[in-house]
Amino acid sequence: MFVRTALMMSAALLLGGCEVASEIGKPCRLVRKATPEELAAGSDKAVDILEREIADRQDFISFGSVNCEDLICVRDQDYPRARKEDGSVDEDAPAMGYCSKPCVEGASSCDVTDTDDVNPDLPGRMSCRSLLLDQDTLEALRSADEDFYRRTFGENNSPFFCAGALIPR
Repeated sequence: MFVRTALMMSAALLLGGCEVASEIGKPCRLVRKATPEELAAGSDKAVDILEREIADRQDFISFGSVNCEDLICVRDQDYPRARKEDGSVDEDAPAMGYCSKPCVEGASSCDVTDTDDVNPDLPGRMSCRSLLLDQDTLEALRSADEDFYRRTFGENNSPFFCAGALIPR
């Protein structure tokens, strides 16, 4: 009886004092679906996106990143690019971003709760914002060609994700 009571008390104390950590903001690799040729050559279903495949100052969202609990990795246009020692962009480096999740504009929390390994400027800029197309365009794409929509956006139905607010220039 005493053991059962002690276990119940321990569980209550642990659950009551726990803060749920989120992976939002943690570094992740941007990935894309492998081409049929890459699959035939032995690649995994998802392959790394390289720095050369992303335009400078571009928002980018990647679905299927195994580095993130929600499988969503984003890179806002102000996220730093991989650089060589001479300061030039390392075009052969895997493109990095940070873990994200879908959110509801004005209602969702996009707080970075664990700042280990997080880009230092990111927690102060994190917000819920549109990263893809606007809602009307997403719905029009889905209505026009459901298969294309699912291949491109998966089961995602919203343009809103936790991402760094853009830095005013």
